[in-house]
Amino acid sequence: MLPSPRVSVVTPVFDQAAFLPRAIGSLVAQEPRRWELVVVDDGSHGGVAAAVPDDPRIRLLRHGRNRGLGAALNTGLDAARADLIAYLPADDVFLAGHLAELLRLLGDPGVVVAHTGCRPAGADLQLVQLAHRRTRERWLERSELESDDLELLLLARLRPMGRVAASAAVTCGWTQHPGQRHRALRPSCDGGVNTFRRRYRVAEPLRIHADGALLADEAARYARFTAWPAPAPGGLRVLLAGELAHNPERVLALEERGCELFGAWIDDPLGFMTVGPLPFGHVRDVELDDWPEARPDVVYALLNWRAVPLAHRVLAAGLPLVFHFKEAPQRSMLRGEWSLLVDVLSGADAAILSSEEERAWLLAALPGRLDPARLHVLDGDLPKRDWLDAERSRRLGEDDGQVHTVLLGRPYGVDDALRTGLARRGIRLHEHRGSLTPDRWVSELSRYDAGWLHPVRAANGGDIRAATWDDLNLPARIPTLVAAGLPLIVPAPGPGAIHAAARLAGELGCGVLYEDLDDLAVQLRDGAGMADRRAAAWSVRERLTFDHHADGLVALLERVAGAR
Repeated sequence: MLPSPRVSVVTPVFDQAAFLPRAIGSLVAQEPRRWELVVVDDGSHGGVAAAVPDDPRIRLLRHGRNRGLGAALNTGLDAARADLIAYLPADDVFLAGHLAELLRLLGDPGVVVAHTGCRPAGADLQLVQLAHRRTRERWLERSELESDDLELLLLARLRPMGRVAASAAVTCGWTQHPGQRHRALRPSCDGGVNTFRRRYRVAEPLRIHADGALLADEAARYARFTAWPAPAPGGLRVLLAGELAHNPERVLALEERGCELFGAWIDDPLGFMTVGPLPFGHVRDVELDDWPEARPDVVYALLNWRAVPLAHRVLAAGLPLVFHFKEAPQRSMLRGEWSLLVDVLSGADAAILSSEEERAWLLAALPGRLDPARLHVLDGDLPKRDWLDAERSRRLGEDDGQVHTVLLGRPYGVDDALRTGLARRGIRLHEHRGSLTPDRWVSELSRYDAGWLHPVRAANGGDIRAATWDDLNLPARIPTLVAAGLPLIVPAPGPGAIHAAARLAGELGCGVLYEDLDDLAVQLRDGAGMADRRAAAWSVRERLTFDHHADGLVALLERVAGAR
C-alpha cells in the first residue's frame, strides 16, 4: 500500500495530450517523491489516457465534456488525499527543486499560499507556481465566472486564512504557445468571449473577466430574450454561415419574421466575432461537415474577413447564397484570401456591403467582375431595436456647465496629443473601455454631449481607389451612440475626400464634423446647434436598427431561395 502523499498535484488537461509526458516527467524527477498526481481530462478529444504512464501514484479522472478550468481543478481537489495542493497544468513544467521549495514555504503553519518564481517572469501569478493548504474553498466554475485572474477564481478567498509566502527561486516554467487558455480569453491576445466559446464549445451563457475588465455577462445581457418564442415550422430555412460580429441578437428579427435559423460557424473567431451556440433564440448549430443536413433554402453568409473561407466553401456547394460582408477587403488581401473574396462576391446570388463607399471601392477594384444590380448596402452590425426602449438621463453638462464627450471601445486613433488638446480646451473625454451592455446604452450614454467615432481624417482626395478601410467603414459604435441621441464627432474629410462615417453623420443631421480642435470646441459649446444635433440623432434611432431593415432582408433571402 502506498504511503500517504505529502502533496497532491492536480493536472488539468484539455486537448493538450502532447504536452503531458513532459509535464509528468518533470514531476517524476522531483524530490521528495511522496506525491500523488491527479490528472483531470476536461473533455479532451483523445490522446490523454495514452499519455499518462502506469504509475500507482497517478490517477486519471475524466469529464465527459469540457466543463472549464474551475470544474477540472475542483474535481482534482475533491479527489486529492494530501493536505497540501500543488498544480501542474499539462502544458507547463516543474524545474528542479520546485516541490521541495513549495513544501519548505508551507512548512510554516501560518502560511496558506506559497509560490515560487516562474520562467518567463510576469506580473501575474500562474497556476504552475502555486501551492496552498487544503481548505473548503473551491475554484469558481464556468457558471459563475471564467477569468485569467487567479485572484478572482480562488486566491482572494484564501488570503484571509493566513499568510502568502513567496520564493524568488525560479523553479517552474510557463510554456508559451497559441493554445494557452489565457490567449482565448484576452482581447489583448486576439481572444475574447467568442474565441473562448468556440475553442471550448461552450453551450451556456458566459461571464468573462479578462485583461482586468468584465468583458461579458451574457446571462444578464440576454435575459430579456430567454423566453423568446420559436418560429412556427415551415418558414424559410436560413443557414447562418460564418460569424455575427457585434449585436448578434439582431438575428432574432429574422425569427420574428418566421425564419428557421441554423448556424455553421468559423473555428477561428476573434473575441468580437459572435459564434454559436448562441445564448438566445432558437438557432440550431450544425458542424461544418454536416451543414447540408439542415436542408437550408438559402445560405446567409456573414460578416467579416475570417468568414470569407467558409463562405467560399459554401459557395462551392451550389446552394442559394446571400453574402453579407463588412470588414474588410483590405484584410482579405493581407491574409492572402483576396481571390476567395472575389469568387464569393462574384458568385453569390446577392452580396450586401456595409456602406455605399465600400460598394464603390469594390466596383472600382473589380471592373466588369461584379454585377451592380446584385450588390446591396446594409450595415452588418446594426442592433436589435429592443435596446431603444429606455429613458434618457440628464446630461452631465446641465449640472457642471462643462462639455462631456464619450469614447466607446478601443481608442483607435486617440492618442495622448488628442487627450491633452481636449483637456486644454476644457473638453472632457470619458473613455468606456469595459463592457457597456445594450440595456445601458440609452441611460448611460445620454449623459454626454457627443460621442467619438474614429478621429482619423480622410485624405484620399476623392479617389475611391485611394480610400483606406477607415474611409469606407461605418464603425459599430455609430448605432450605439445614436441610440442614446448623441451627436457623432468625426474629423471633417479633406477637400472632396470620401469618408463613409462623415457622410452618414451629415446625412443624419447629427454630425460634429470638425477641422481642428479649436473648431470642435466652438461647435460643442454652441448650445442651439448641439440641441439640434441631439434632436436629429434621436429622430433617426429606428433607422439604425436591424429591425428597420429586416423585412427587406427577408424579402431578398426569399427571392434568392425562390430563384433556384
